[in-house]
Amino acid sequence: MKESLTQSLKRAAQVRANGTATLCGTRRRNWAESVERVARAAAGLRQLGVSEGDRVGILALNSDRYFESYYAVPWAGAIMLPLNTRLTAADLAYMLNDSEALVLCLDEAFIDLLPGLREYCPTLKHVVYLGDGPMPVDGMVGWDDLVARSEPMADAGRSGDDIAGIFYTGGSTGRPKGVMLSHCNLVSNAVNAIYMIGYDASSIFLHAAPMCHLTDGMSTLAITMAAGTHTFIPKFDAQQVLEQIAEHKVTNVTLVPTMIAMMLEVPGIETMPLASLRQFMFGSAPMPHATLKRAVDIWPEMLFLHGWGMTELSPIGTMLPMAMRKQAIAGDRLRSCGQAMPNLEVLVVDSEDREVPRGTTGEIVVRGPTVMQGYWKKPAETAVAMRNGWFHTGDAAVMDEDGYVYIVDRLKDMIISGGENIYSTEVENAISLMPGVAEVAVIGIPDDKWGERVHAIVVPREGAKLTPEAVQAWAREKVAGYKVPRSVVVRPERLPLSGAGKVLKNELRAPYWADRERKI
Repeated sequence: MKESLTQSLKRAAQVRANGTATLCGTRRRNWAESVERVARAAAGLRQLGVSEGDRVGILALNSDRYFESYYAVPWAGAIMLPLNTRLTAADLAYMLNDSEALVLCLDEAFIDLLPGLREYCPTLKHVVYLGDGPMPVDGMVGWDDLVARSEPMADAGRSGDDIAGIFYTGGSTGRPKGVMLSHCNLVSNAVNAIYMIGYDASSIFLHAAPMCHLTDGMSTLAITMAAGTHTFIPKFDAQQVLEQIAEHKVTNVTLVPTMIAMMLEVPGIETMPLASLRQFMFGSAPMPHATLKRAVDIWPEMLFLHGWGMTELSPIGTMLPMAMRKQAIAGDRLRSCGQAMPNLEVLVVDSEDREVPRGTTGEIVVRGPTVMQGYWKKPAETAVAMRNGWFHTGDAAVMDEDGYVYIVDRLKDMIISGGENIYSTEVENAISLMPGVAEVAVIGIPDDKWGERVHAIVVPREGAKLTPEAVQAWAREKVAGYKVPRSVVVRPERLPLSGAGKVLKNELRAPYWADRERKI
């Protein structure tokens, strides 16, 4: 039997038919009900004209309906397209057009974007409403109506190397790249997660991070495979996370370091009841030392699980083993992102793809069943990333004698702020269009709250009068809010260039990172 996302859903209904599958507000559904709704929704998508291999976009906040769509799309034989909820309408339109999406599932939070998406996305034929209440716009069909009016269909049976989802990530040229992940990729990652995180039927997972991100999506699949329970909040809110943990006896949650920092700021956090919580899993961004220290001081018996990965790895590449998740035992290794996942090979190599000695910095390369199938419609970029049978991550790291990996830098000019990947080229392209700008470089600099923040260095044209505020206002109209530089320096000196004419960003970053252990 080949790996299939939907197999685990059917198994959950078989072994825990009456067990709680989803808790969302006042709605509670068991596994038998969930699989029935997924099969009906899949049939409803087929009635809208969705065929095997068609793309179906999902643009919504966290909910049980998002969870159902995550399975209904592959059940119908189609390819899911989870869309980042923080992107601009232009970014979303590009992804929908690039993937040639036929259907878009969205909720009330994104209704205002719909007119523009309909106008600029000619392949988009139907919109399915995942929200509550009556349809806010004519011409939509409600998710619950789709379920109610359709007879359940048999699983389309997609599996193995069939593409299950396209997950867009930033591209070094500023254009997003669609990462094609197969059923085998995602199922293999979920098996790793169950083994390494420790999920079982008693696990109750809180979806607090965006479900559109594979950081959270990994547990969407793994908890289902373990026949555990999913509970949801629409989007991250520190107080609400703590309340949900207490109310639903949540055992597991995955957060980015910024979210953990925000939770530590909640008044009375030291005495709040978190007895059910087994561990905090964090990743997607560097964990500031001060944040980790305070968290350990407040919860000395809590397990802290650090992982590293990329969308292209479905997404986890390394993870701290269970024995190393307490500060008292792990010591400095608590800052490591762990060892290779059970079914992956991870090496640190030089520019000739030769493994470097332990303790030496090089590039992380990975091979194994979780590595992507390639970039959608981008064979050249796929060939660059997949060389000699290994996926080249572009991340620089050190591996110690016991295989623990420490991220020390990134070879690409990607900035990670609050768990979001931001490519400097996209921001530079936007700012370069501003009248009076001669040169611009965008880099990531340290930020105690966000891990990194976007920083722009701008050289004005002769006679031009530029201010940091004006540059930020310009950028705010061109890129998503979280990509707008939080700080800007306007300087008269030209940017430093290499012999090949490239801006020396390492030289620009150096003063900001000089006193930091991690040179991010």
